[in-house]
Amino acid sequence: MNTAHADIRIGTVVPAHDRTPEVIRQLLRFGFESFQIVFGRTVGDIDLPALATAVRAVLDAHPLGEHDVAPRVSALGVYGNPLSSPETVNDWERLIDHAAAFRCDIVAGFAGRVPGRPVPESYGRFGEVFRPLAARAEDRGVRLAFENCEKRGTWESGDHNIAHAPRAWEAMFAEVPSPVLGLEWEPCHQLVSFVDPLPQLARWARRIWHVHGKDATVRWDVIREHGIRGGEPYAFHRTPGFGDTNWTDLITILRQAGWRGSIDIEGFHDPVYRDALETTGQVAALAHLKRCRGGDFVPNVF
Repeated sequence: MNTAHADIRIGTVVPAHDRTPEVIRQLLRFGFESFQIVFGRTVGDIDLPALATAVRAVLDAHPLGEHDVAPRVSALGVYGNPLSSPETVNDWERLIDHAAAFRCDIVAGFAGRVPGRPVPESYGRFGEVFRPLAARAEDRGVRLAFENCEKRGTWESGDHNIAHAPRAWEAMFAEVPSPVLGLEWEPCHQLVSFVDPLPQLARWARRIWHVHGKDATVRWDVIREHGIRGGEPYAFHRTPGFGDTNWTDLITILRQAGWRGSIDIEGFHDPVYRDALETTGQVAALAHLKRCRGGDFVPNVF
């Protein structure tokens, strides 16, 4: 079996609940190659060993074609605020400890934030929380990836996450100089902040552990007429293939950087392909991203 496309897998994000293994089983028939399992704001009372066993069984039973890659769990994710919530810190610890049971080595989430304060005032607290988490992850061969979502915060104030701008990334990695710390990056959050995501990706690719497949559409016609404080929606989160990002260029940048990992579609945000059209939109995004990756693998004849 040739796994030429195993460098960059295309998958999706699946919520953790009782039906997670069955959802993954149904999605596999459409050609998804990886799955990030996310736990929302808290892991809660989910039995992680039992979930890992059930998910592994589904993945191992999936038949493979000649040039298919074996599907896998790409990452685990929890999205509370670890700088203000001891429960979220415990969630990070639990996912780090159980990542190997899912056969993955990435745990993702928010870096957290001291609520209501400017970003730099969280750096010290970030160090207090993530120095021991980074050491724990290093001991277990796990990498930690920080989502680049601003969660409606700004540089001056916010409640969830400081890891939404390069200045903060530089300060975070200086505060906790561990090789296991990196980013869970997507172009959407940059676009809605009017950042060109591709030059940023080229600079930071070697510190990105996981990519969310989520895009955005910026309504420049609305901005020209109403600005960004006029009460009119000026940007929408989109499923890949329906937004402004050139995913062919994005994947080219990743491959030129020697990047290996998964682009997992983060659904449930698109204003059109949602509800009854959710899976329709995700399968369309899967096909789009696979085309941008180069299409079907063809063995080299030269």
